[in-house]
Amino acid sequence: MSDLLTLGIETSCDETAAAVLQGDRQLLGHVILSQDVHRLYGGVVPEIASRAHLRTLDDVVRGALAEAGISLPQITMIGVTAGPGLIGALLVGLAWAKGAAWALGTPLVGVHHMEAHLFATQLDHPDAAPPFVALLVSGGHTMLLWVPAWGEYHLLGKTRDDAAGEAFDKAAKLLGLPYPGGPAIQRAAEDGDPRRHPLPRPLLTRAQRPGDRDYYDFSYSGLKTALRTRVGEVQQRQDLEGEVPHLAAAFQAAAVDVLATKTMRAVGQTGCRRVVLGGGVANSRALRSALAERLGETGALYAPSARLSTDNAAMIARAAVFRFGRGETAGLQLNARADLPFPGLRV
Repeated sequence: MSDLLTLGIETSCDETAAAVLQGDRQLLGHVILSQDVHRLYGGVVPEIASRAHLRTLDDVVRGALAEAGISLPQITMIGVTAGPGLIGALLVGLAWAKGAAWALGTPLVGVHHMEAHLFATQLDHPDAAPPFVALLVSGGHTMLLWVPAWGEYHLLGKTRDDAAGEAFDKAAKLLGLPYPGGPAIQRAAEDGDPRRHPLPRPLLTRAQRPGDRDYYDFSYSGLKTALRTRVGEVQQRQDLEGEVPHLAAAFQAAAVDVLATKTMRAVGQTGCRRVVLGGGVANSRALRSALAERLGETGALYAPSARLSTDNAAMIARAAVFRFGRGETAGLQLNARADLPFPGLRV
């Protein structure tokens, strides 16, 4: 399929993105337009996101095609995010992709957003292929998977409440830091001492054993409550501004410790010392450092570049190539689902 030209479309949340992929590796063009307006509200406003996609998707696609040096009729397949995500945002990209596929007479492939995050890492690292343990951490999802082969995914654990990225956003808001929370907390934590404000590690105890319901699962509600309580105590002393770096460092250390520890539990149980990260939180330097240190020289950590860790269309195109190679195409009846099931997932 080296001559296959795939147009990927991504509009699941607040990034409008289009990419042109040749074969399964060569990225010819890629444009990502982030909607910074959501910073004003401390989080993504679904209606604003949908309207922004409507205004900009045509231009973003044209930009990706121009960067690739091709015209739309040269595209041989279109891959588009069908879910999960914000339903209004998803429908914008899906409607565009269906219209283009019908007009061009080209195959259409619906892509699961989280499966695509697995393929994003391989665009940077060809060796990031199964078997591996995968940690998918984004603003909307936190999942720990065992992946013996592409298309075969075993769910080990997931979040019981907020996703990791959402927890960072809410923690940043408590600390008076800007959105998105992950990068803001990372910057603030550079000057902080995490030991100054010890915070709990929810669902993480030494007594847990494989088979326990909470052995692999994640939870952030207790951690956020602990941070809120500590912030209140500091505010009573009227020295919150000076303590923000230490509070940020404490929250980041606690969140990363849980993610890294549970990932290493999966490494131990599967016997596979290859770990793939995906999602926006995969760009966390603290998370990467913790996993790299625990894996040591006998393990391998594969993490996407900053551009491919956030929502993007290159990963959508790559996942579409995989699904297309298995003979999976969609008709014009393809619809968006905010809760689209993960394909091939075994619980």
